[in-house]
Amino acid sequence: QGLLSESGGGLVQAGGSLRLACSSSGRTFSSYAMGWFRRVPGQEREFVAAINLSGSSVLYGDSVKGRFTISRANANMVYLQMNSLRPEDTAVYYCAVSRGIQTLSAMYEYWGQGTQVTVSS
Repeated sequence: QGLLSESGGGLVQAGGSLRLACSSSGRTFSSYAMGWFRRVPGQEREFVAAINLSGSSVLYGDSVKGRFTISRANANMVYLQMNSLRPEDTAVYYCAVSRGIQTLSAMYEYWGQGTQVTVSS
């Protein structure tokens, strides 16, 4: 079992909402930023959002700005509230941690297994 575990994915109609959660176990990531990425088969992993420990610094990918909100409960729990979902948001969503808040997936050290989000039109 990995250090990070995502939950909350599922099937939703366009315009609907989902809330993803990511929790860590076995290690406390108090000095790490936590982020969300997504991947569609055959495409590169796309940055979605990231947040530092205090929540004072957040980043969003251009395609989700204004629709998605990342929040962090503590060192080991992060959420992604997804509103106004579109069919193009369909992907596997991954949680990851990095020593600094950033958008590059290569800089994230630990990853979850992912949770599928499917948005029907």
